[in-house]
Amino acid sequence: MDGAGEDETAAVLRAAGRQIKAWREAAGLRQAELGAAIGYSEEMVSSVERGRRVPKPEFLDKADEVLGAAGKISAMKKDVEEARYPKNVRDLAKLEEESVELGAYANHNMHGLLQTPEYTRALFAMRAPSYSEDEIDRQVAARMARQSVFERRPAPLLTFVQEEVTLRRPIGGRLVLRQQLEHLLDVGRLRHVAIQVMPTDREDHAGMGGPLQLLRLRDGKTLGHSEAQLHSRLIGDPRDVQILEMRYGMIRAQALPPRESLAFIEKVLEET
Repeated sequence: MDGAGEDETAAVLRAAGRQIKAWREAAGLRQAELGAAIGYSEEMVSSVERGRRVPKPEFLDKADEVLGAAGKISAMKKDVEEARYPKNVRDLAKLEEESVELGAYANHNMHGLLQTPEYTRALFAMRAPSYSEDEIDRQVAARMARQSVFERRPAPLLTFVQEEVTLRRPIGGRLVLRQQLEHLLDVGRLRHVAIQVMPTDREDHAGMGGPLQLLRLRDGKTLGHSEAQLHSRLIGDPRDVQILEMRYGMIRAQALPPRESLAFIEKVLEET
């Protein structure tokens, strides 16, 4: 997360904390008393009021009810929830919301927009150095929030190419993988979604440079997005975007067509 993102998040959390503290003091309650009333520890209430911890929606709703805030504390849920997400994820989610067309190639695991919560949690749980449980929760929530793009109307065109290995790698174990494959089939049957599989036996492969994502925005501009180890970056230079568009077009041409890909996924599910 960059400095601007950290400052923005901290400002939102401090503002929420000040509001909760003001309502608590107006109600004549100590931190421990508020915590007992809403089912959280005194330490949690203290951390939230100081802007050190991100309160979950249930915390805000219960505090609103106990403190008689008439919805003023609950009204902060959206801003606080967005503050939970890493800055780069918030930026990407906003662009995905503005896209009329999105295309993505994934080669190590399921693309984030296609993942189940269990699959996502398993991915972040294996990160090294390890994440805390709070950080895992934060990352999972952020990734799931991005999937609202499937429910947008008018619906954007969404295309994905998944390497065959991502269908077989048992991230989270066999049950999690089976659920993930079933979810992939459900999503792939949506009219505005096309999922393709890149078989491992392909000799010609335009995606050897790694995963990529393309986003065509409402204003006609196209952006690229790539992730590699510790870096996540947007690509706006038209010349670079043109290269990514060329590569993605070749990747889609080299992969199995959507209908054959769904049949391939069904076969892998039967074998899993």
